[in-house]
Amino acid sequence: MTLETSKYLGGIGAILMLLGIFSLGVPYISILGLVGLILIMVALHGLGRYYNENGIFSNAVYGLVIGIIGSVVTAIIAVFVVLSNLTSLENFLVQIYPGWTRGDWRALSGMRPTIPSNLDWSPLTSIIAGLLAAFVIGVVFAVISAFFFRRSLKLLSVKSTIGLFSTAGLLLLIGAALLIAVVIPGAIVIWIAILLLAIAFFQMQPLQSPTMPTMTTAPMQPPKPT
Repeated sequence: MTLETSKYLGGIGAILMLLGIFSLGVPYISILGLVGLILIMVALHGLGRYYNENGIFSNAVYGLVIGIIGSVVTAIIAVFVVLSNLTSLENFLVQIYPGWTRGDWRALSGMRPTIPSNLDWSPLTSIIAGLLAAFVIGVVFAVISAFFFRRSLKLLSVKSTIGLFSTAGLLLLIGAALLIAVVIPGAIVIWIAILLLAIAFFQMQPLQSPTMPTMTTAPMQPPKPT
């Protein structure tokens, strides 16, 4: 894979990831983020071979695998928390929908909620605590994943002499860490990191081969008469 192909795949992939982030779960648009991530991984593989640096792709693979594991673990914990607290959730919903029959979840879509003045929030305590724990676990995996992507982009920055790669990796790590305390600012920092990543890809240029000095020979002089 040539440098030109890798840089365009990476740049387009980063742009698709930006669109996927802003889709907010809209069908057929949010999947662009996944397509963009795949294109970036392909680009990093090609750039790793181009610069003869295996760490560019291997660190990205570690980050991707850890991110996938974190997403799966977080989803499993969240589903387990909700399913194990269905009774508590029903007790809370009955307060808002007095005419609702427990277990008839489809009927909720056609009912109007009525918020009583003495609404009891205690049934949601265990659910909220469990979901917060799942969120924290997910963020921890995200930070570890971002750490490996940061290493990959730092190596790419050194090899390509484009500092934006290193900056994008650092902002990606900072954004992931901020998610645990301030979700929206952390997501904005991650978005900026991906934007810088797209710019960095499009700035890439082929390696300049060093010019060899030309050897000049002095013209032969006729022998001096003795």
